[in-house]
Amino acid sequence: MMNFMINAFDSPQQQGLLTLHGRLYTEQQSNALLANLIRGLDWQTHFVAYGRRFDIPRQQAWYADEGVHYRYSENQMPSQRWVEPLISIKNRVEDIASRSFNSVLVTYYRDGQDHVGWHADDEPELGDSPSIASLSLGQSRQFHFRPKDMGESGYIELHDGELVIMQAGFQQQWQHCVPSQDEIYKPRINLTFRQVVMSRQEGVDSMILDTESPSCN
Repeated sequence: MMNFMINAFDSPQQQGLLTLHGRLYTEQQSNALLANLIRGLDWQTHFVAYGRRFDIPRQQAWYADEGVHYRYSENQMPSQRWVEPLISIKNRVEDIASRSFNSVLVTYYRDGQDHVGWHADDEPELGDSPSIASLSLGQSRQFHFRPKDMGESGYIELHDGELVIMQAGFQQQWQHCVPSQDEIYKPRINLTFRQVVMSRQEGVDSMILDTESPSCN
C-alpha cells in the first residue's frame, strides 16, 4: 500500500513522518459516508479577495469548534459547526490518532480534473509542528511529496477508507499535493483533521486559497 518512490524519504531523518493506519471503514460504510457528505455539506467553490473572484479546482468546506477560523486577506473561509457524520468520523480518527482535533477541512475532488497544487500546511495558527490526520473516502488518488529544498519527489496511493497521519515535522520539511489524473472519473473526499491553536486575523492561507500554487503534474 505504501508505495514509496524515493530513497530520501526512507532515510533515518525522515522515518515516521507519514503513518498509514489502513482502513477505518468497510467499502459499504465508505460509500455511505461519501454519498452523505457530498449531499449534505455546504461546499465552497470559490473565494473573493481584493474585489476579485477566484474559482478553485475542487470543492471544500471548513467545520470547526466555535471560535476557530481561518482568515486570508479580505476573505474568511466560512466556519461551520460540527454536524453528523463529521462528529462520528472525528471521534473515530481521534481514537486512532490518540490526539484531539478542533477542525476539519473537507475537500471534494469531483473527478480526476480536481486537484490541489504543492503546499505545506504550516500556517501559524496550526502551531510550530502540527500533526494532521487525513482520511480518504472514495476514489484512490496519488499523494505526492517533496522536500522543501526541492529535492527528489515521490508519492503514495491513498485508498478508500484509509487514514494517514502527517506527523509533527512533516509540514516543516515537506510539501505535498494531489495532482490531476485524467483517467479518473469517480469522486473522492479527503478529510484533514487539525488542531488550530490560534485564529489568524490577517494573511493568506496558501493551501486553501492560493489558486496559483505550483502544479504537481
